[in-house]
Amino acid sequence: MDQFAAMRSFVKVVDVGGFSEASRQLNLAVSSVTRQVNGLETLLNTQLLNRSTRSITLTPQGRQYYEKAARILQDVAEANACVMEGEDMPRGVLRVSMPVAFGRLHIAPLLHKFLEQYPEVKLELRLSDGLANLVEDDLDMVIRLGNLERSGATLIIRKLADYSRVVCGSPSYFKRYGYPAHPNDLAHHNCLLFTYSTGATRWRFLHHAETCEVNVRGSIIANNSEVLRQICLDGVGLMLMPTWLVDEDLRCGRLQAVLTDFQVHLQAGMDRGVYALYLPNRRYSLRVQTFVDFLVEHLK
Repeated sequence: MDQFAAMRSFVKVVDVGGFSEASRQLNLAVSSVTRQVNGLETLLNTQLLNRSTRSITLTPQGRQYYEKAARILQDVAEANACVMEGEDMPRGVLRVSMPVAFGRLHIAPLLHKFLEQYPEVKLELRLSDGLANLVEDDLDMVIRLGNLERSGATLIIRKLADYSRVVCGSPSYFKRYGYPAHPNDLAHHNCLLFTYSTGATRWRFLHHAETCEVNVRGSIIANNSEVLRQICLDGVGLMLMPTWLVDEDLRCGRLQAVLTDFQVHLQAGMDRGVYALYLPNRRYSLRVQTFVDFLVEHLK
């Protein structure tokens, strides 16, 4: 038995939570992965996994072995990356996940410059507003906006840029319904809601160290920021949106910001940053580091 291959299969099964997905990512038959993990348990004379038809969990001994095995595999991957990429130009496939609107507006326009500088890199982009998982989705890097609450302590996080949030509306809307002078006035306006559920209807503001919470409501709830932006441009209502989405509209006068004396107060676990997240075993990947440095330079 190749113990190193068996360790790799065992760690992958734990990371993705099952033999089928592990075999797919390792490009092996399920029977091969199962045989390797069983052989590893026989070699160690220890049960590493609790198996059931619904789930796979680590035994106490399995958890200890997983932590050490994962560290060993990480060290090997880092050593390989140092030797293979060295001081040469980055090359190979770089798999990156990012939010849909941010990717279209701010990442896509930069990619031709990146590929001109680094022609040996092939980008595989996955645009989604869901929280991508680096291990399960077989990604090299994730670009995330603000919410790092579920990022995981083991990930490397690098800030790419800052942004803020504003309440804004179209001139035609304000002509018909007037301007809110205080956050409490929003209760009487049609507020367009960006949410994945119907419960996120509170907008929070900070003014002179005092927090103001307003229960807002409106005629439209959507989980796509660009859809809400268009509806806002059409004069239907007000929206609370990040500046990376509406900066150009504000500069051109298509939208107007209101309540600018009040700072948007974010929920716990959120902030105003754009981040790159990647696994520790990508720390020395020239592809990852080059792309992150490029984004830091161009997004600031």
